Amino acid sequence: MALLRVAGGILIALGAIGLLDSFVRFAVQGLGTPAPVLPTRHLVVTGLYRYVRNPMYLAVASTILGQGMLFGNVTLIEYGAFVWLLFHAFVIAYEEPTLLATFGPEYEAFRAGVRRWIPRLTPWSGR
Repeated sequence: MALLRVAGGILIALGAIGLLDSFVRFAVQGLGTPAPVLPTRHLVVTGLYRYVRNPMYLAVASTILGQGMLFGNVTLIEYGAFVWLLFHAFVIAYEEPTLLATFGPEYEAFRAGVRRWIPRLTPWSGR
């Protein structure tokens, strides 16, 4: 049980760091926000985005899963899985078509080189 709590704390910390890094990149490099009402003007493909296309969603799911492990709460773990499922549906139905329409070939190259949910072992170089 103690090992699960430690792993949960690590997931929470990694999720918080990943979320903060992604927010900063959206504001500084993308010149926008993660919110659809004020989207980025530039496609963000640096930092954690070189490894996985959706690090913000993974960070949130990781944080919820970590909380469930830290507190030994199965309901939180189930909630985390549900949240990830909602993220997945949103990405498929709205986000990816919108990014493709907005950024065209640039997003297509990014999508071809970086997986949606499973991080790469090496960073994508953009080639």
